[in-house]
Amino acid sequence: MTSRRLFFRIALTLFAIPLLPACGIVLHAQSAKAANWRVTTDDELRSVIPARAPVVAEHIETEFRTASGVTDGRGRFVAGVVLITAGYSAEGKYSHYLLTQVPMKVGNVLLPPGQYVFGWTRKEETLTVHFYDASTGKQLGQTVASRNPSITRVESFRIWPPSDKAVIQLGRFTFSYSLAE
Repeated sequence: MTSRRLFFRIALTLFAIPLLPACGIVLHAQSAKAANWRVTTDDELRSVIPARAPVVAEHIETEFRTASGVTDGRGRFVAGVVLITAGYSAEGKYSHYLLTQVPMKVGNVLLPPGQYVFGWTRKEETLTVHFYDASTGKQLGQTVASRNPSITRVESFRIWPPSDKAVIQLGRFTFSYSLAE
């Protein structure tokens, strides 16, 4: 019995050793992809954030001073902004506009490249964030944003680069995201 275990340990070791460099290459490639993403400049944000976001049948004003985004430096962005919904049918349902030019996952919601809107409802110490397709208003799913004690600066909206925290911040609350390149 002992010789059989020893045989399997040796066989497993001999099988696993050639795979180690490949695993390292995959891990390095994934961290390199995340490391390429950085915070956008104001000029880059102005090139992708509309003054009026197309939401279902309306074009709702955006508050550019709240805009935030990340880029890979090769022309692909994930960016968003607070919507000024007063007087629009979206009032109370949507609060933010989100543009992604790469597939992204937010909680259990997979967002292909496109334009989205989202809103939130508060539940004690969390926010339930509801995502919708911007052009149709169809609900796509939801995720939970938790109060983040590491937040030192409260902001209406901020997207952190995946190389830093990979979270989207709403006030004192954050929810994680990942980019599926």
